[in-house]
Amino acid sequence: MNIVHFDKEKKYIRDFLSLPKSLYTAKDNMEDPDSIKKFLNGTHPLSKYFTLAKFLVYDNGKPVGRFAVTTYPDNDTAYLGFYECTDDDRAAKYLFEQAVSFCREKGYAKIVGPVDGSFWQKYRLKINMFDRLPYTGEPYNKPYYFRQFTDNGFTVAEHYTSNQFRAVDESYRNEKFEERFKEFLSRGYRIESPTEENYDSIIDEVYDMIMHLYSDFPIFKSLTLEDFREIYSSYKLIMNMSMTKIAFYKDKAVGFYISIPDYSNRVYHAGLFSLPKLMKIKKKPSQYVMLYMGVRPEHRGLGKALVYSIMQELEKSRLPSIGALARDGKPTQRYAFDDVTDVYEYVLLEHTLQGGEPQ
Repeated sequence: MNIVHFDKEKKYIRDFLSLPKSLYTAKDNMEDPDSIKKFLNGTHPLSKYFTLAKFLVYDNGKPVGRFAVTTYPDNDTAYLGFYECTDDDRAAKYLFEQAVSFCREKGYAKIVGPVDGSFWQKYRLKINMFDRLPYTGEPYNKPYYFRQFTDNGFTVAEHYTSNQFRAVDESYRNEKFEERFKEFLSRGYRIESPTEENYDSIIDEVYDMIMHLYSDFPIFKSLTLEDFREIYSSYKLIMNMSMTKIAFYKDKAVGFYISIPDYSNRVYHAGLFSLPKLMKIKKKPSQYVMLYMGVRPEHRGLGKALVYSIMQELEKSRLPSIGALARDGKPTQRYAFDDVTDVYEYVLLEHTLQGGEPQ
């Protein structure tokens, strides 16, 4: 067994990208190969913000594991991501030994993972595996990954949940949310969906809110508006605008709720699913994924009003929904909990290293 620390060699990039294909079926492979390739080649919009060290583990010439270590200037934490490994304790032990050795030699105090190159929407490890397909916005991994991390010195640092909600129909009424919705409208707030015409300007306002509201996330890193636009410009194609809401007060955006149809992994494998098929799902989705929500702190209580505005749209479609990745302690984790039918759990892990200052 040996490890290769590579740069941009085509052979190793091919092996890095091919490993998930041997571990997952076409239906449950959630990796976006085009984006991963950009990260490996240093051409992704986020690449300028960090350094990425890329590794492959081979057993008798066959790739059995992979990972990358993301590091930032003036940060003593290293982030281990793009993790994939066969169900082989020996391979996993060797992989983590090499990762720890690399980070320790560089003087880092801690490793956090799994974290792919990102600025706030981090990869997390799914720890309860139900018999269902993954969906857009959610990490998905082999059920033995949690054991591989914890067997090799990692402990849980953060815990997140995603709630599956039942379909909303005319019999459903949440009086507290409805009262809060009416209260904010009476105080001069507007809650509206973006349009095709104003989407680009709305994204700019969402950027400003995210930069403030998500700054307390474990590895949040600021980025420029131009890079944010490039990363999220594709959402315009796959969103049903009615299922995204922006709250305004005195013509300033003060809250947002972003939802998209559940495309499973189809948006990551364009070669397998044509654009017409994506548009068919967009028109008639099986459910919606509630991706991101945020409210400026001086407008406390507005979150319930935003949720109610989305519930009104869900009532029209009679579709179920999933609230994606709420961090423990956040109010959104308990919204409409009486209507939750399933809870999916995710964790972020860490490994403390001893000695040294980052180089």
